[in-house]
Amino acid sequence: MAHFMISAAHKSSGKTTVSIGLCAALKSRGVRVQPFKKGPDYIDPLWLGQAAGRPCYNLDFHTMGSREIHALFARRMEQAEVGIIEGNKGLYDGLDLDGSNSNAALAGLLGAPVVLVLDTRGMTRGVAPLILGYQAFDSRIRIAGVILNSVGGPRHESKLRRVIEHYTDVRVVGAVPRNDAMRIDERHLGLMPSNEADAAQARIDAIAAHVGSHVDMDRLLEIGNQAPPVPSVESGSEIRPVKPVRIAIARDAAFGFYYPDDLETLERAGARLIFFDTLKDARLPPADGLFIGGGFPETSMQALEVNVSMRNSIREFIEEGGAAYAECGGLMYLCRSISWKGRRCAPPMARRPPGLQGRWP
Repeated sequence: MAHFMISAAHKSSGKTTVSIGLCAALKSRGVRVQPFKKGPDYIDPLWLGQAAGRPCYNLDFHTMGSREIHALFARRMEQAEVGIIEGNKGLYDGLDLDGSNSNAALAGLLGAPVVLVLDTRGMTRGVAPLILGYQAFDSRIRIAGVILNSVGGPRHESKLRRVIEHYTDVRVVGAVPRNDAMRIDERHLGLMPSNEADAAQARIDAIAAHVGSHVDMDRLLEIGNQAPPVPSVESGSEIRPVKPVRIAIARDAAFGFYYPDDLETLERAGARLIFFDTLKDARLPPADGLFIGGGFPETSMQALEVNVSMRNSIREFIEEGGAAYAECGGLMYLCRSISWKGRRCAPPMARRPPGLQGRWP
């Protein structure tokens, strides 16, 4: 079970973009890559999953115990050759003073060597004390390599490499020059979700070409192979399937925030998942339940408003007593109106069923 963690000294260092590039570049070499993301996160896993060609799973201290994290990781690595775990924020950042929910804690739990992505803009000799400090802060964490990101050019790269080789024992695995092709548009919650980006695959391919040509992939796989085996751990009691039910799930450019293991758990419990498109489909598919997850419906609100037949179908399903669960952007879709950038869209879903006056969204 070769695996390693991609982390950084601080957020916005480019580790997500580099991780996307590594997943896609290794996949193009025929390597079966299993991506993971230190959660909670919905957006980055969409990109990582598309880059790797298989779902990306969250490893989330907020919703999972250590045993559950171990079990999910071991189970998903069974059919993979290498696991790439992308951290969030900086390696040692976290809510708890003792770092119990940090990237470092996750790396320690899974025995994952760490590859640090360092934003080198404006940096030369100062890269050495940064690396040495991160090594010394927690001796239990193995920093097996660094990827220099946003390198200014060959001269800048040469200076950084000489400094690191002189002062540290950490291997430079790659040096990625600044390139506009690496940029993914961002919003207030992070990257634009890949389910919204029409050219997402083309962007992933460009990132993979750039990262793959500037990172030593063979060395990266060597680092992954140095990770200790992850013992298989049972996650708990098996789920007993109940009477089969059909759950309609909105998945399109407006709604795409789902944890794949949540959907798989529903299937193991006997649910048949039927995905539909709120923007293009005319009606809700026949179903016993409705699940509308998060997303950014405000960016598609005109298209959502125009699809009157779908909105009527969903409203009728709910008014007739159909079980519905909506969260985040999905709940916004069921409200009286959505306002964004000076425009207001008011879908007729807001019509209140009898007896629910004052309680309907």
